Amino acid sequence: MAKIAFILLCHKDPEGIIRQAERLTAVGDCMSIHFDARAPKADYDRIRKALDGNPNVTFARRRIRCGWGEWSLVQATLHAVEAAVSAFPDATHFYMLSGDCMAIKSAEYAHAFLDSADVDYIESFDFFGSDWIKTGIKEERLIYRHLFNERNNKRLFYGAMALQKRLGWRRAIPADLQIMIGSQWWCLRRRTIEWVLDFTRKRTNVMRFFRTTWIPDETFFQTVVRHVVPDAEIRSRTLTFLMFSDYGMPVTFYNDHYDLLLSQDFLFARKVSPEARELKRRLGVLYASEGTEFRISNEGQRLYRFVTDRGREGRRYAPRFWEAEASLGRERELLIVICKKWHVARRLLGLVRQELDIPVIEYLFDEGATELPDLGGIQSTIEKRTRHRRALMRMLFDYHQTDRLLVCMDPKNFELLQDFCADRATTRLLEVQCQFCDDYLTGHAKRIGLAGEQAGPEAMTRLLPTIRNDLRHESDRIADAGFTHLHRMRETAWPDENAVPLAAFLSIPEDKARKIAATEHLFSD
Repeated sequence: MAKIAFILLCHKDPEGIIRQAERLTAVGDCMSIHFDARAPKADYDRIRKALDGNPNVTFARRRIRCGWGEWSLVQATLHAVEAAVSAFPDATHFYMLSGDCMAIKSAEYAHAFLDSADVDYIESFDFFGSDWIKTGIKEERLIYRHLFNERNNKRLFYGAMALQKRLGWRRAIPADLQIMIGSQWWCLRRRTIEWVLDFTRKRTNVMRFFRTTWIPDETFFQTVVRHVVPDAEIRSRTLTFLMFSDYGMPVTFYNDHYDLLLSQDFLFARKVSPEARELKRRLGVLYASEGTEFRISNEGQRLYRFVTDRGREGRRYAPRFWEAEASLGRERELLIVICKKWHVARRLLGLVRQELDIPVIEYLFDEGATELPDLGGIQSTIEKRTRHRRALMRMLFDYHQTDRLLVCMDPKNFELLQDFCADRATTRLLEVQCQFCDDYLTGHAKRIGLAGEQAGPEAMTRLLPTIRNDLRHESDRIADAGFTHLHRMRETAWPDENAVPLAAFLSIPEDKARKIAATEHLFSD
């Protein structure tokens, strides 16, 4: 009978990880956990303490700092796999999971399913011949060396690639490999896993090659498995049900999707919302059940396409089932720096970026040239960003794989501030109040079209009091709105004073906030 060793890669929600491990191991299966080294050590210690007494749980021998699209994700997976192979000699199958995955069948059903055919389940399509990659670079993922992360260092990522292209530094793909691509959520037999590990030890040239490819978690296992296992023993599919939105982001499942999920021809689903507590409870009970019958209709993908097409035709006659929750997510924290002097806010964000591991985005609702990832077009204009503000922000949280995001806004965007502060997510505001000299106000009037380039001193003398009052009104309106988490820094305050609101806004110690607030020329023009 099949015994599954789950390979769990996770980076947040220690309580959820503990519950997931307890649920999946309670029926005799086992689990190997890799908890991202970027996550707080206290969270990792909490998981270890809770699960150390469980003989069916082991941990990767080394924690890796993982980055989306990097080799680090594959390396973390290999560490967890090696630990599982060593700790669980009777495990017959190894199943990749994330912390957002939940079983949508019983353990009894899953074991019988895996026993029914002696095969591996892994999406594995020809890299060059298939259309698996819909957007973005393709061949460039392989033939150039990628030393920078596209999400964190976009300019360096594309700059390094352009330099290699200009100098003709293409590299050859290992001659005996057919590069394959597919989902990273696989289920492999023990024999296959042992062959893969043996391959990693013997083929150091292949390992060197994949270490500098881009998004290798979609190509490494897919290629190596196809290389070491006969085609007849591979089912090119995943056993984890997942769907993607029009913008290429994973669809999230909520409490009212229970019946839909059970009817899909998959063993697990990704990704289940952290707020879907009732769904998680019901699925947890289901996994331990016996004798449960499942009626497989597998209509999820078809229903998704059907309703999406009606929406494109202007016939959005009901809420889409994958958009049941318009919130950013109760577990998320949106940090908004509000400042009329954009250069001051940018300096502040640069300092925060140096001190904290948190994604930072500048004036995304005010400046069309703000650097944003490709989100399927929703990011292409300020008008689209503003109209789909919550969808945009949700996709940015997902893109950066974070629960904390820091953005800048102009104080004129009062309605946006109101909307985000009304969300279930925690929204914190930091208004940076600056002094405005006449020269600054004159330049501001010309930038926004209140004054022409040829406006003389007399015209500006009449106009400046109006502009100054308008800026004061923007600040007063924010102060009078009663926002729960509103903090203020002032240009005229001492660093010790500004450190207090900055520390509260960023949830950091005051000494670290004081270091930022005391930066020379922070407020200078």
